[in-house]
Amino acid sequence: MRFKSIKFFTLLTLLTVLPFMVSCHMMNAGNEHGQMSPGEQMDIVDTAASAGSFNTLVTAIKAAGLVDTLKGSGPFTVFAPTDEAFSKLPEGTVENLLKPRNKEKLISILTYHVVSGEVTAEDVVKLNSADTVNGRKLKIKVINGKVMVDNATVVKPDIMASNGVLHVIDTVLIP
Repeated sequence: MRFKSIKFFTLLTLLTVLPFMVSCHMMNAGNEHGQMSPGEQMDIVDTAASAGSFNTLVTAIKAAGLVDTLKGSGPFTVFAPTDEAFSKLPEGTVENLLKPRNKEKLISILTYHVVSGEVTAEDVVKLNSADTVNGRKLKIKVINGKVMVDNATVVKPDIMASNGVLHVIDTVLIP
């Protein structure tokens, strides 16, 4: 009987202490690798990566060599297409763009999604256009209460990051 009560006590202790130990480890693991402390915001790249719905965008940012830029001080406004938005492109388009020989084209497309400065939803609705980092203008309009950026709809505005803001869009913008 005593053996069973020790097992039960050990199991109870583990179930009580384990979540605390895991959360402490996670906080310390981030600090060991120069990542953010609790309470700090993630940068644009880390915010997109942690969301889980921007895997293709993050892969493209890496392939284009834009990670350091978008982790920089900014601020930046990124109109961020979801994985679903990328899946609307013709079959093979993403795979082709990710090839090293198409890096310049990929950079052109990705930088067409980025505006210098922090432009929140409150600001966006007041604009007719915005200059992108690639030098071209995005057309912006509000139709039936929805913000349109070129042919994309903003489906979720104002995801704040430490170096700017992301607005989720449903279509990949092509310059």
